[in-house]
Amino acid sequence: MKAIKIFLTVSFLACFAFTSAHKYYVSITQIEYVKEQKSVQLISRIFIDDFERLLRERYDETITLSKNNEAKNAQYYIEKYLKEKIQIHINGSKVALEYIGKEYENDIMYCYLEITQVSAIKTFEIKNHVLYDLFDDQQNIIRTKINGKNKSFVLIKENDKGLLNFK
Repeated sequence: MKAIKIFLTVSFLACFAFTSAHKYYVSITQIEYVKEQKSVQLISRIFIDDFERLLRERYDETITLSKNNEAKNAQYYIEKYLKEKIQIHINGSKVALEYIGKEYENDIMYCYLEITQVSAIKTFEIKNHVLYDLFDDQQNIIRTKINGKNKSFVLIKENDKGLLNFK
């Protein structure tokens, strides 16, 4: 009986070891308003392999994103893409994103952006189209901490905008 259990367990694991699991396409963007600094700070977490694939298809097929062997033009393309795909309106006006930089941790790229000279937020609107042009089922999770309130929502290709009202 014990031999049959072991055989079934090994057979079960072997079947799943060679099948590919469904891959999820997701990014997470954390947004925090730091009133004392008059700054909105964004951190976007994106899978490195997905972003590298996108940059190769869109800009340069030889580009590499890696802590140790990164392409020289990678920083330029990352900034260009994020500024095109993330749009923010504060109090009804479009604001400019400043790209601060990025860092890698395991298979995730952390991208840092900032909006400066924000004295107050009454309304906050974000469109995040990151990776929609590559993956139809891409989900962009937005987590905000604005005016002491935490809000979260998920943006998808068909519903790509989030609006928060603090009036």
